[in-house]
Amino acid sequence: MLKNAMSHLLKARRSRDPRLTTDTVRLPLPPMLSASLGCDAVGVPARYGFRLMSHLPRTGCVFADADRWWWIVPAGSDLDLDWPQQVAYAKGAYVPAVRPRLIHQPDNRTPYTPPIPLFLMVCQVTGVAPSWAPSGGERAISAP
Repeated sequence: MLKNAMSHLLKARRSRDPRLTTDTVRLPLPPMLSASLGCDAVGVPARYGFRLMSHLPRTGCVFADADRWWWIVPAGSDLDLDWPQQVAYAKGAYVPAVRPRLIHQPDNRTPYTPPIPLFLMVCQVTGVAPSWAPSGGERAISAP
C-alpha cells in the first residue's frame, strides 16, 4: 500500500516537471554570477510575484512571464520539501518556452534566492501549511 502511494506521489510530481513538456528553454543567468551549486527554478503564479519579492529577506535572479515568476534556487531545493501544487519546480532551470525575462538581478555575486525562506513565503501566500520529509528518509505518512 505504501509503495503504491509513493508511486502515485512521484508520478504527480513528475507531471509538474516543466522539462517533460516538449518546448522548454533554460533560464539564462547573467555571466558575472556564479552558479557553483547548480540551479533549479521555482515558478510561482504571477499574481503572487510582487508580494513575494517585497517580503523575502534576500532575492536572487527572478524571471517573469505573463503566467509565472521564476526564482533561481540551488539545485536540489526540491529535496524533502513539499512545494504547493500551484508551484512549478524546474530542475536545471528548464522552463516552458514562453521566454521569461530577467526582472531582478542581485547586487551580490550569487544568483540564488534562499530556498527555505522562499518555500515558507510561497506556502504563506498560497494558503498551504508548510510540510517536509524528515531528514534523510522517506516522507512520513501518518496513520488514519
